[in-house]
Amino acid sequence: MPATTSSAPTQPLSATIRVALPQNSYDIRLEADGLDRLGEWLAPEALGYKLGKKIAVVSNPEIFALYGDRVLKSLDNAGFETISHCFEPGETHKTFASVQGLFDALLEARFERSSTLLALGGGIVGDMTGFAAASWLRGINFVQVPTSLLAMVDASVGGKTGVNHPKGKNLIGAFYQPKLVTIDPGVLATLPVREFRAGMAEVIKYGVIWDVELFAKLEAADRLDSMDALDPALLLEILQRSTQAKADVVAQDEKEGGLRAILNYGHTIGHAVESLTGYSVVNHGEAVGIGMVAVARVMVQMGLWDAQSEARQLAIIEKTGLPTAIPDGVAIADIVNRLKTDKKVKDGRVRFVLSKEIGSAFVTDTVTDSIVAEALASL
Repeated sequence: MPATTSSAPTQPLSATIRVALPQNSYDIRLEADGLDRLGEWLAPEALGYKLGKKIAVVSNPEIFALYGDRVLKSLDNAGFETISHCFEPGETHKTFASVQGLFDALLEARFERSSTLLALGGGIVGDMTGFAAASWLRGINFVQVPTSLLAMVDASVGGKTGVNHPKGKNLIGAFYQPKLVTIDPGVLATLPVREFRAGMAEVIKYGVIWDVELFAKLEAADRLDSMDALDPALLLEILQRSTQAKADVVAQDEKEGGLRAILNYGHTIGHAVESLTGYSVVNHGEAVGIGMVAVARVMVQMGLWDAQSEARQLAIIEKTGLPTAIPDGVAIADIVNRLKTDKKVKDGRVRFVLSKEIGSAFVTDTVTDSIVAEALASL
């Protein structure tokens, strides 16, 4: 189970979590002002091997304006040769065409197999940059520097990369592990409240499927709807416990052959809602929140959860300010049909992540369309 942080609330967070894999193990480094130490952490003395001189810092215009200079300065001071490239923000730009623009920049800068792509941004930037790293010259070095809560606790860890297809989210991609993940909690100070709440959806997920103590701490908190309202000690514990949970699961199942599928709790219905609304009405975390509310109703209908467990989860989701109802204009029949294109479908059957008790989860393909439709109708 995840370890709690030993740092006092008034002290900077500093922790290193190892993602232990049969091949390509790496560290997650959590540290205040970590952006300024990137060059040091990518040196041979820290990594244990030598990267090529060229690093491309890949971001979006908003994040790069805030933090790009600090990252470039740290890398330049360490002797790396740097370029930068920005994707347009938003799920609608998470496409092959956007990645092609990065490929053009890499070709012009003569990036080699020893070169590195560094993703500075949220989950979208990380997914696309990782996919580009997996593809360019059949694989070059990749570093994750997440700047959103969602990316810190989930998207940056585990090596899932990809782009969207017009009819489904993340249908095109690869498993490709980073060489390093660095988390600087200070960057959350500029994160919009809506994006902070989106990240909290993934944190709640870990509490439900893996870490009952984390769930209890979220339950006991007075507010979870903004970083300013969150107790600093709880924020530090959220970061460490969530990344530790993700690292533990990935270490046991790197490519989602079994256990790792539980990390999709709430995501199956959530992805359908995202795609049906054109990735413009709800963001990923909001969709996952709706998905968790819906799947809790499924579990009650199937006799796996009682009403009290459903109410406990709902109370935490509501405390974050996340939506809990299907967006207007989205038909239940369309959601049920869209589930058939989910990347977790196996032998034509949709697989759902369910739970028998808070703190554990399992995957099943026994949830019928009628059960899903009934659960969605109740929302």
